[in-house]
Amino acid sequence: MDFSHKSVLLNETIEGLNIKPDGIYVDGTLGGAGHSSQILKRLGPKGRLIGIDQDEAAIKTATERIGSSKNVTIVRSNYSRMTDVLDELGIDKVDGILLDLGVSSYQLDTVERGFSYRFDTELDMRMDQRQSLTAKDIVNGYSEKELFKIIRDYGEEQFAQNIAKHIVAARSKGEIGTTFELNEIIKAAIPAKKRQNGHPSKKTFQAIRIECNRELEVLRDSLDDMIDRLAPGGRLAIITFHSLEDRIVKVAFKNAENPCTCPPEFPVCVCGKISKGRNVSRKPIIPSEEEMEENSRSKSSKLRIFERA
Repeated sequence: MDFSHKSVLLNETIEGLNIKPDGIYVDGTLGGAGHSSQILKRLGPKGRLIGIDQDEAAIKTATERIGSSKNVTIVRSNYSRMTDVLDELGIDKVDGILLDLGVSSYQLDTVERGFSYRFDTELDMRMDQRQSLTAKDIVNGYSEKELFKIIRDYGEEQFAQNIAKHIVAARSKGEIGTTFELNEIIKAAIPAKKRQNGHPSKKTFQAIRIECNRELEVLRDSLDDMIDRLAPGGRLAIITFHSLEDRIVKVAFKNAENPCTCPPEFPVCVCGKISKGRNVSRKPIIPSEEEMEENSRSKSSKLRIFERA
């Protein structure tokens, strides 16, 4: 299957990056190179694009699509290693960084990747197949308390406690190995009248995927470093897909813009912390009605942009 992913908020993101023809830009979630292709169109001969992705299929597809261009460097890694990647390439500052935190259509629709509750396959959910931890390890190895916490916090699931309890009870009779086995356990843990609003497994699968790939932890730990690598006037554009991600980005941008820790009653700042720039998007940018109609996966997306001072 081809690595297809309809780039969400494409025009808004490219416009928000404010691309300079001779600038250096990093796409930290390269995917099928949808956003990167558009960045490349706006770069001149002296411009440069660095594409990073941890997914082998994404690297292969992106290399086929844009890898022949002389001002493109493609690296298989997690964006959490962006500073290391830039150091290895001898690049100090960049003019723009992009993250699209959505799971690609390819990952969701490739049955054996085990991301989707729609297909019966082995529980996997690894974005980087070089890592050892899988969704199956989490479902069968985490304690009831740990399962409850991730399903409640990462899935924002009302019935997290009951789902965790049902998982532990089911695995005591034998390993839970497939997506459909997990579907049945989740379904049994949610009252019938509450199963009407979408698929009952949606939130739990999201929670397990986030835990498996350390998605929120990686995002939280990387934001300050990315802001610090921006040249003056450089921009960081991040597309999130659920409230937990958006909250992390919102708080990080707010703190970078106004890092002062002095009590409000102090007449002048004495902490010495200086603003790193400005939050370009006071409110998150959301897709148009037309885009949401054309691409249902864009509905929960939000774009925030930070500009370095």
